[in-house]
Order: sequence, then structure tokens, then C-alpha cells
Amino acid sequence: MKIGVLGGTFDPVHLGHIKIAEEARVSLGLSEIILVPAGQPLLKPAHPVTSAEHRLQMLSLAISDRPYFNVSAVEIERPGPSYTVDTIAELRGQFAGGEEIFFILGWDSLVQLPEWREPSRLISMCCLVAVPRPGCKRPGLEALEASIPGVSKRVILLDKPRIDISASAIRERAARGLSLRHLVPEPVAEYIRQHKLYSTK
Repeated sequence: MKIGVLGGTFDPVHLGHIKIAEEARVSLGLSEIILVPAGQPLLKPAHPVTSAEHRLQMLSLAISDRPYFNVSAVEIERPGPSYTVDTIAELRGQFAGGEEIFFILGWDSLVQLPEWREPSRLISMCCLVAVPRPGCKRPGLEALEASIPGVSKRVILLDKPRIDISASAIRERAARGLSLRHLVPEPVAEYIRQHKLYSTK
């Protein structure tokens, strides 16, 4: 089995996340996509992160009509800061052993890979699937290869989808009571309205 893993704060999950995961699934013939919401952010964010309970519920609503999508709370349940290498190792431990993991990340994150924890160990456990990010150039692999030998053979660069949807802009629109149509799945928009998420009142 070929399994895709997409991590993120998902605050909230939006159509960009879904389209990125779908593109990777179709392009690489993945049998399953696992969405992994972040637990405690490594860097203090500019805004308080919405509770794990709400983020998990929104993810469940977003994928309710997609049987090949699943959600893992592995990072939320792990105490302290979470690192991708630990998450991939833990997910691998949950599988039977014959699965191939494809970790989906943005072009911008791929460039920062040398700064991640144990990048060489990470690429030994999974392939990296890098997708476009607004304002980012397609990364060259030569510099990465110099820092992380062998990485170029473990990276797949996708040229689509090109999505420009911002979670922060969605939160701002929600705070102003504006429509979230075409930005988040409709069940997620309704959940945000019902629970008054991102409201400043």
C-alpha cells in the first residue's frame, strides 16, 4: 500500500488542503491519505491555536464523503512539541510493515528540510512529496543534496495544484461574519458558524 500523510495546524481545514491531498493521491496512486493535525506548535503562533477538539471535528466533517481519507490524532495525543520524524516513525509502527509512506509538504518547507530534526532519518522512512506554495519558486535539489545526501532520490516535486487559500484569511472572514463559500467544505463552514469559532465578540 502507498499511504500519503499531510500534516498541518488545520485551523481551519480548507479546500486547499483537500485539493493538495487529492492531487497527491491521484498523481501517485495512493490508497489512503492520513491528515495529521499538529499538537503543540514548535513556534508560538501569532494567534492562539483553536482547541484540538474543534480542529479534529472540522477535519472529520471535511472528509466525511471521502472514504480514502483518515485523520490521526497522533501529534495531539503526544505530549510536548511534535517533530515530523517522530510522527512518521509512530505511524509506521501502526502499519503491518509493507506500506510505503509519502509525506506531503510545501515547496517552502522542503527548502527548510536541513533545519528539521533528523532529516536523514526522516527520508529513510518516507518519500517527500513537495507541492507548490504561493510565492515560492520550484526548489532545486542540488543544495539540499549537499546538506542531506540521498535526499534527491527521496523527493517527488509536483507542479500542481497551485492553491492560494490562507487559513488566516479564513479566520479573518469568519470573525467578520463573511461567507466562507469556496474556501472551506460547507459542513466545516456550518460548524464554524454554529460554534462561533474565530469570532472576536
